[in-house]
Amino acid sequence: MNNNTSAFNPTEYDDEIKRTLPYYEEFYKQIVDIVNIYNPKNLTWLDIGCGTGKMADIALKQLDIKKFVCCDCSPNMIEIARKRFNCSNTTFLTSDVREIKFVNEFDIITAIQVNHYLHDKEREKSIKKCYQALRAGGLFITFENYAPFSELGKHLYLKRWKAYQLKQGKSENECENHINRYNTKYFPISLSKHFDLLKSCGFNTIEILWLSYMQVGILGIK
Repeated sequence: MNNNTSAFNPTEYDDEIKRTLPYYEEFYKQIVDIVNIYNPKNLTWLDIGCGTGKMADIALKQLDIKKFVCCDCSPNMIEIARKRFNCSNTTFLTSDVREIKFVNEFDIITAIQVNHYLHDKEREKSIKKCYQALRAGGLFITFENYAPFSELGKHLYLKRWKAYQLKQGKSENECENHINRYNTKYFPISLSKHFDLLKSCGFNTIEILWLSYMQVGILGIK
């Protein structure tokens, strides 16, 4: 996540995100499902941009986790995550993903709504760090806002996304402010660019895990 501060407790914070992102809970269900199929035992896991610790909370309850590292550049988010649960197999790291120094250490790395805040070169640096931190055969799973291929597609999808937020009770002004963040506060890229980027960072197996509205889940296998 970006370096936000928040007065919300974890439940309130996550509820606010659900009012903004369609099918937000599905992101986590899809991740747990594919991890459980691919490699269900004794996992080492790094969650980049962990925010309130939601990914760790879900994974620790449903999967066999040997070690889970929650990483976020925001000390406030790390503190919220730390208060959410206290497990002996969980550690907390305040760091930008571009500065992590792990090598061949993790079976799973997740980055949920993180890398689209970065420009191209910095995004590439982030993904290379994740690739470096994975063990051979490890899974990198990222969920991001993506860019439609056409201007008309972008217009339609942003309009649809705004309609979703209005239905969740957000004001017209709140919705418009959020939609106007596109390519100003976050910087989405197309699906084909996602694939090209992961390939250039070393991933040979790259697949779409899930897609809806303007959010996509992509997995890469080292």
